[in-house]
Amino acid sequence: MYNSIMLDYLFTILIGFIQGVTEFLPISSSGHLVIFHEYIGLPISNELAFDVMLHLATLLAVVLYFRKEIKLLALAWFNSLRGQGSRDSQIAWLLLISAIPAALAGAFFENIIEFYLRSTLTVVIMLIIGAVLFILAERTGKRALEIRQLGFWQAIMIGLAQALALVPGTSRSGITIIAGLFIGLKREAAVKFSFLMSIPIIFGAGMKNFAALDFGNMASNELYIMAVASLAAFASGYLAIKYLLKFIKNNSFFVFALYRVILAAIVIGLIYWF
Repeated sequence: MYNSIMLDYLFTILIGFIQGVTEFLPISSSGHLVIFHEYIGLPISNELAFDVMLHLATLLAVVLYFRKEIKLLALAWFNSLRGQGSRDSQIAWLLLISAIPAALAGAFFENIIEFYLRSTLTVVIMLIIGAVLFILAERTGKRALEIRQLGFWQAIMIGLAQALALVPGTSRSGITIIAGLFIGLKREAAVKFSFLMSIPIIFGAGMKNFAALDFGNMASNELYIMAVASLAAFASGYLAIKYLLKFIKNNSFFVFALYRVILAAIVIGLIYWF
């Protein structure tokens, strides 16, 4: 019994770690979770609650990491409401505007996507498409712009790309970074804008699902498991943000394209094996 409980907790820590890393590395957190749900299973009965708590944990990680930038942008945004515009307030507005396409797509198409596209085959297809797009973006992107040089329509384009992340296997960070590279952002700027624009969309989606959860009917051991997994997701997510920003200063995204192809091949193997 004791060994079984310990295995559950170790497995939970592993899942939390994977969620935190894959939420910010451009390799698809939803794709990994689909694989876990379908082929491995989770040590918890309420999988929706589990996913929601992990996503909120990664939200906390990105907020904590960019707390100084968020404070600056938030103050600038509030000042803009009083007619005191600045470049920081414009960036804050662009981040909010970029969340609109994904919010609308989630409101109108979430159930359709859940019913028709939440499958391992979809994950495989989107992993490969993402890999190809990364290669094209690296080869054709000018990588000359900083975040402060972004305009309205460029932010909308990145926002439209974020809406595609509702499809499992796409990777929210991956598709928004790709869009940023295509419109000419430097690698670091594309990653930073991707992480900052994730805050309103993860918060909105997380609060919507959180409000529908009934924690009172959950067993205490499952609550402990979710807490441990959330802590692992927070820690790994924070480290993923930190080290990805360091990595892309001197490296391309080709390694992530390669990983996506390898993961797609593994999933194909699982499909035929099972």
